[in-house]
Amino acid sequence: MEAARRWPLWWPLWLRGLALLWGRAVAGLEQIRGTVPPAQACSAFSQKSCEECLTNVSCLWCYTNNTCIDYPVRSIFPPSSLCSLSNARWGVCWINFEALIIAMAVVAGLILVSLTVCCCYCCYCRRRSRRLQEEEEQLARKREERRLQSLQRKHERKLKHDEIRKKYGLLQDSDNPYSRFENE
Repeated sequence: MEAARRWPLWWPLWLRGLALLWGRAVAGLEQIRGTVPPAQACSAFSQKSCEECLTNVSCLWCYTNNTCIDYPVRSIFPPSSLCSLSNARWGVCWINFEALIIAMAVVAGLILVSLTVCCCYCCYCRRRSRRLQEEEEQLARKREERRLQSLQRKHERKLKHDEIRKKYGLLQDSDNPYSRFENE
């Protein structure tokens, strides 16, 4: 139950933290853009090296003809007419674009699967703990009912036994604890 109470507090804090990180990242990028001299055209790096081309983030290196071209921002992936994915490099020279896409897809898939598993597990545990708590309360109520029934039966037995003792004269008067012992 405590986790259910804490969840509404965690959610807004998590969102605020994410917004703060995003704001800092954007501010950092703006600061970087402000300090970096204006970038040269990507075509100026053609027939040089991949490392020189990829110093500019908006450039794409193609190994088929050793050209540095502007990254096609209108499409997410560069079209095969421009450069095949296995020969295209972006960001770093040691991994091709195809492997980069596959790696990012695998990592994103693992993150999504782990988040889904965690959410399902947390929901299941919360539901299970709630169910256990309800069962525990129900058992406590039943235990208390049995105890009260037992006390009631004990009282009824005592009254019956007292009646029988009184009937046969085995019950001493509570007024006079010192009674005379009579022999027959």
